[in-house]
Amino acid sequence: MKHVLAFAAALSIAACASVGPATYGPADSKGFGYEETRIESDRYRIVYGGSGDMPPEMVEDYARLRAAEVALENGYDWFRVVGRAISGEQRGGVGIGAGGGGGSYGRSSGVGVGVGGDLGTIGARDYFTVRLEVLMGSGAPPEDGDYFDAREVVASIAPVAE
Repeated sequence: MKHVLAFAAALSIAACASVGPATYGPADSKGFGYEETRIESDRYRIVYGGSGDMPPEMVEDYARLRAAEVALENGYDWFRVVGRAISGEQRGGVGIGAGGGGGSYGRSSGVGVGVGGDLGTIGARDYFTVRLEVLMGSGAPPEDGDYFDAREVVASIAPVAE
């Protein structure tokens, strides 16, 4: 039993060591970071995949930051979020359980007693992904809607992302 617990602890430490904080930037091979897809000339889908150390609010801020950057890179002044989805999943960790039993051996028989249980998962992390569909525009934003000024978003979120 000591070996099983030592192995489980080693796996847990290895799992934690392999998942470091993601910095703001394009998606890496693990899917941490941003991606954008142009849907129409003024409409984009922005996806930001956060690492296991990022709360959902930070992942959403980073998706919004990328939307602002895309707007400015394409000559737009503002953007409106017309579609939004956030998803999360738990990854990693080590499951630990305990069990026992009995049986019969040849001519001798024994009474079987079993104990089972689940001690839970150790070291699992929550990973969040935010998907935004944004509509971009130039000049003064329309009066009827919830719009973001791209320059203001970059000025307020970019320093935090660095």
